[in-house]
Amino acid sequence: MSGRLKKIILLVLAAVLLTGSSRVQRALNRDRERLGLTHMAVLDNAPPVLAFTTVALGGFRGLIANALWIRLTELQDDDKFFEIQQLADWITKLEPHFPQVWVNAAWNMSYNISVKFKENAPGNYADRWRWVQAGIALLRDEGLKYNPDDVLIHRELGWQFQHKMGANLDDANLYYKREWLKDMSAVFGNKAANLDELIHPPTDEARARQQVLTNKYKMDPVFMKQVDELYGPLEWRLPESQAVYWGVKGLDMAKKNPTHVKAEDLIQLRRLIFQSMQVSFRRGRLMKGGFGFGPNLEIIPKTNFAYEEAMREDERSRSHIATGHRNFLKDAVYFLYQYNRIGEAAKWYQYLGEKYPDKTILDNQPNSLPRNVTLDEYCMGRIVGDFNETDADRIQAAIEGLMYQSYANLVIGESELSRGQALTANIIWKKFMDQIKGREMAIALKPLEDTQKEMVNRMLDPKDETLGLPPQMRATLRGLLNLGPETATASTNAASAQLVVPGAATNAPASTNR
Repeated sequence: MSGRLKKIILLVLAAVLLTGSSRVQRALNRDRERLGLTHMAVLDNAPPVLAFTTVALGGFRGLIANALWIRLTELQDDDKFFEIQQLADWITKLEPHFPQVWVNAAWNMSYNISVKFKENAPGNYADRWRWVQAGIALLRDEGLKYNPDDVLIHRELGWQFQHKMGANLDDANLYYKREWLKDMSAVFGNKAANLDELIHPPTDEARARQQVLTNKYKMDPVFMKQVDELYGPLEWRLPESQAVYWGVKGLDMAKKNPTHVKAEDLIQLRRLIFQSMQVSFRRGRLMKGGFGFGPNLEIIPKTNFAYEEAMREDERSRSHIATGHRNFLKDAVYFLYQYNRIGEAAKWYQYLGEKYPDKTILDNQPNSLPRNVTLDEYCMGRIVGDFNETDADRIQAAIEGLMYQSYANLVIGESELSRGQALTANIIWKKFMDQIKGREMAIALKPLEDTQKEMVNRMLDPKDETLGLPPQMRATLRGLLNLGPETATASTNAASAQLVVPGAATNAPASTNR
């Protein structure tokens, strides 16, 4: 073969290779753009050697990030969390569009570093709370700035609210909730959120609160209202509502950028939503007087919707979600019954029976299918364990517990719950007495009036270390029962009082069977 022919062949081969290379390069460029790998963020506060190397190597900064990531993993194995935090900060500056780094760094702050700090004073976890806040802020303020449509960061942000702040696994969880409540009360006031006021603030004061909400907490009141209409009414001062917000926000961003997400990513967000809704249902309401958390019964239909939506979308986990859904429905029926919302309880009990007709509803009772158990029997069974219970002592203890709770809730303004608990005690009393007809002399219960008066006397007794109420609550209860002020010689005179708990004065309430 002549030299001229070889040159021609080599030139043709080179042209073919260059053409192929250009096509591969275009594909690589598209992938780099889609994955956000072309961003070159400026390094701040990095060691001089790292800064110089990054500038010198340019496009090889990914290799530097990989080396730092390997070192971070080694430090994690040695529990050197503070050193990990510094490396993670550098990695996020080198590769700001790598979501896993943000998630890892935030988790390290909230879960690993925070628990290194103990109480500043009894019940005060200010240092620990500072690190939890830092983890949340890192995701919300920095991670989402560079990755606004990333599902993983949205999910992790919601999880920090739901699990780290909302759950009770951290000894400091109540401190977190109280501090977050303070922060949110500064935005919404000591009341349910008025979102319309924050969307169109009518005053300078409302405008200032809107700025705090949008600039500091990165929450859009217009989108909050959409979330509230879809899943509410939510109590926006509680962490579970924040978890729902960021879960729904993640789904919304995913819809706008469908090429950046997988079906499994969307399932993770929906799981975050229905799990947070379930917790919001159980304790998503601030009780009157700030005495604690109560169930948010108004979101039962929306929580049911969230479960059913998740079951439709997640076929692989459908049976597992259905178990949670069934437990939610059982709780919904019982809570509504306890709050004397009998009609709604009956409706959801019927739905439970239609949805899961072949699943038992009472523990250790294989025959307790919905069609075999009335609404009254189910709710009594939840309290005493067995609606056919013939242990008078156990039934009496259940009635006393309900009476105590009824009066305690009356004191704090939870009149609906108080009424429901009194009615439930009445029903249990009558059901038991009906079951033992002919044996009353042997195992009869006390008359309800006697139990009521005994409970009140003990609650008003400052010397009763078990059931005695604090002074302010004793005074409130005495006022409600028209007993007059407490005196040193006669701290209680409830035996002759006319009790005011609605539904508590009769031994024969109407039946509420399905």
